Amino acid sequence: MSKKLAIIATKGSLDWGYPPFILASTAAALGYDVQVFFTFYGLQLLKKKLDLQVTSLGNPGMPMPMPMPVLLQALPGMQGMMTAMMKKKMADKGVADLAELRELCQEADVKFIACQMTVDLFEMDNKEFIDGVEYAGAAMFFEFAGEADICLFI
Repeated sequence: MSKKLAIIATKGSLDWGYPPFILASTAAALGYDVQVFFTFYGLQLLKKKLDLQVTSLGNPGMPMPMPMPVLLQALPGMQGMMTAMMKKKMADKGVADLAELRELCQEADVKFIACQMTVDLFEMDNKEFIDGVEYAGAAMFFEFAGEADICLFI
């Protein structure tokens, strides 16, 4: 019987998109049975068109490639500029983009579950999401998570 990893993904920004996919793909490569439950803003990570931004505001621990006062970060256009800088830095360091990591997870049989309640709450259209996503409630996910060796909330 293989080990199990359960991840709850709640955030939908570029910087918070990496942890669930990196951890899920790594665990799958190590032979874990992995499920990721995407809820609230985490559903953004399942959209066909990943147009995610970096969120430095409210995240004082995030190092920026150049020193930037918080007040400047709040100006219009700064989030886009910081996102572009972060994407360039990741590409320069050879870090896979989110779409590639997400695809790697699916190839490794990581199960993606979209929270049906949140999809309904935000009146989202299932056509916005990538193929291979299951739609279920928290109770269904808990059946798996309750037996998981590791449960992570991201």
